[in-house]
Order: sequence, then structure tokens, then C-alpha cells
Amino acid sequence: MPRPDQRGNDELRPLSFERDFTDMADGSVLVRFGRTHVLCTASVEDDVPRWMRNSGKGWVTAEYNMLPGSSPERIRRRVSGRDQEIQRLIGRSLRAVVDMEILGERSITVDCDVLQADGGTRTAAICGGFVALHDAITRLDLGVDPFTQTCAAISVGIVEGEARLDLPYIEDANAEVDMNVVMTGSGSLIEVQGTAEGRVFSREQLNDLLELGWQGVLRITEAQKALLTERPPTRPPRD
Repeated sequence: MPRPDQRGNDELRPLSFERDFTDMADGSVLVRFGRTHVLCTASVEDDVPRWMRNSGKGWVTAEYNMLPGSSPERIRRRVSGRDQEIQRLIGRSLRAVVDMEILGERSITVDCDVLQADGGTRTAAICGGFVALHDAITRLDLGVDPFTQTCAAISVGIVEGEARLDLPYIEDANAEVDMNVVMTGSGSLIEVQGTAEGRVFSREQLNDLLELGWQGVLRITEAQKALLTERPPTRPPRD
């Protein structure tokens, strides 16, 4: 069956990263996956949580929120259980590719605010959050690169019996299997979240979904690297 937007089953939606979308944060990226738009900002503090002080290590965490007007029904200004689960996922994913000792005793918060939601908001937030985090750390001029890998994520699923990449909401809502895959640019898995909806799926189908997710991550990683080959513009000193 053709997909609603006429893409092939292995095609991503139109993808873009708009760097320095805002001026105040240390790193700022507007990421677009089709009609899903997420603003990711990274803010650096010269401190760490109390339980990490004097450890010589830094910390990366994330916050996630869907803003009012991001979906057809107004989203209330609150942090739901779903939001907490997603922001923990984003934080885990980004920490997996940063050497905290090189970062030093600094905290970086990556805020991911969904401006418009059409499926895949958590995976878009991870992809944009990595770029915003990378820019923020690059501007610190640490002398040594603390990133061990790149990080990207994509949704996959089985819809109408077919494995499909990068599901918009209309497919996500009707998927027989819904999965989010978070990987490094070299293909190592960071996290896999997969659920059957109404029917089970086989080990072979799982392998097919992981391979489809890896092909999507490869393309996203290429787009991230193309942007990050050029250093972000230098920011004037803060008052």
C-alpha cells in the first residue's frame, strides 16, 4: 500500500537542521522532520549536581516539552509522565557519546521544545539535541574533543504488514509495531524502544526494523556531520 505522503518504505521525511535558531543559548538548532519541528537549545553551567561535585566529571541532561499549539488539541503547560520518560531518554542518549571527564565539572542542559508535532518528536529531539550540544561544547574550546561518537535516532514500524521508516503521526497511530532506535554514527545501539500493538512480531521482523533504522540513522548522521564540519560562529563574551 502507498504511504500517505507517497514516500518509499525506506525513505526519510524531508530533514533539515537550522543552526543558531536563537542567539542566547550556547547551542541552538531547529530540527525539522517533515511537519515535526523541534527547537533544541543547549545551556552550559559551570557547576554540576551536588552529588557529582569534586568528581572531576561533567553532566548532560535534557528537558522535553510539547508547547501549546504544537498539536491540533492544545497541550497544557505541564510536564507529564510521558514528557519525563522522553527527557530521560534524550539525556541517556546524549550522555552515551560524551566523555564526562573531558567535559570537566560543567552541566549542560539540552531543552527540546516541540513547536509542531507530526510523529517522531522524541527521535527528532535527540538528533537536534546532539547538534545543539555539539555546538555548545565546541564553543567551550576545551582543547580535546569530548565526543566519542555521533548520536542520532529514528522511528521505524510495521504498518499494514510493511516495515516503514520515519513514521508520521497517521502511521504511528495505526502501526502494528512501533519502535524507536537510537544509535551512534558507527552503528552501535544506544537504546531500542519497541512495542507490538495488537499482534506479535518475529525475530526476523525485529532484525529488519533494526536494519531499516540503521539505514535511516546513517543518512541523519551524514546531515549532522555536513553541518558540523564548520565550527559555529564565535559568540561575544557574556556580561
